[in-house]
Amino acid sequence: MVKTINMKQFISVLVLMDSSGKLIPKQIIWEDKAYVIDKVIDVKRAASLKAGGIGVRFRVIIGGQIRDLFLDDYRWFMEK
Repeated sequence: MVKTINMKQFISVLVLMDSSGKLIPKQIIWEDKAYVIDKVIDVKRAASLKAGGIGVRFRVIIGGQIRDLFLDDYRWFMEK
């Protein structure tokens, strides 16, 4: 039986901060490729159940697929 290990993939994120201080992620860089975030559909404090850790989870739509993007102590990551 092969066991899969899930890890955090730290990434670069282009973010807009509005006048109230709200963060709005607009684009991610994953393995040297840029992906536009089509829409942010949910933002809340949550744990990464696959990779571990807790932070602010941004549930986003990228290329028609729902993905979870986490902000943990000023670093952005996704579950790999």
